[in-house]
Amino acid sequence: MCRWAAYRGDPLYLEELVSSPAHSLIEQSHCATRAKTATNGDGFGIAWYGDRPEPGRYRDILPAWSDCNLKSLARQIRSPLFLAHVRAATGGGTRRDNCHPFTHENWSFMHNGQIGGFERLRRAMEAMLDDELFNARSGTTDSELMFLLALQFGMRQAPVAAMSEMVSFVEGLSQNVLGSVHLRFTAAFSDGKSLYGIRYATDRKAPTLYASPMRDGHCLVSEPLNDDVDAWAEIPDGSAVTINETGIHVVPFRPEQRATNKADIATPA
Repeated sequence: MCRWAAYRGDPLYLEELVSSPAHSLIEQSHCATRAKTATNGDGFGIAWYGDRPEPGRYRDILPAWSDCNLKSLARQIRSPLFLAHVRAATGGGTRRDNCHPFTHENWSFMHNGQIGGFERLRRAMEAMLDDELFNARSGTTDSELMFLLALQFGMRQAPVAAMSEMVSFVEGLSQNVLGSVHLRFTAAFSDGKSLYGIRYATDRKAPTLYASPMRDGHCLVSEPLNDDVDAWAEIPDGSAVTINETGIHVVPFRPEQRATNKADIATPA
């Protein structure tokens, strides 16, 4: 399972999450403590917002701990909103365009989890995308495809509601094609203004998610960055988080039931 960290607030250097803390994201890439796999060495990525609407991004297939450029960039880049991810692949090859975060226009997205039986669902999921979003797909992961589906379902207008509709669609498709549903989904995403997080799983075993104040902002992480247990609040399974100028807000996340018709679930031959 992957590890990730995200921040929104007054600008700070990326290193304050990525490399400086005792249990930084780079440290987690080879010694995660709250994941099924301790090593997350199948690539990494960072996306950050600055003076332009679209995020900057740097990704590579090297393990995060072995890339000297990552530490240098994290020390120099200062941002009010950024996402960082280290990957333990559960599907899709180890290649740059399968590394998180994924971006489209002003949006960024990263994910920890998986869709059970994804290869049997992929064609029907891709068929839901319009030409613009289908052509924007460059990798082969379920994560990127879920991100594009959420954009298809209206994430630009209602981010959490679109994620809810996307999850509901995947659940309905899985039930129709596979006869069962297995989805684990702990994600962070942003439009460059607000930071959003979701923790959800059909088996109630969603990958972990924690929140904490940091300087004049808040961060969301897969696991705490230090041993100060009182500083980190675990986000409950089945929750959506919004961090904006008014602070941090946590509400229940319940997939919105979507009417799935035969055209939506054309089963691959």
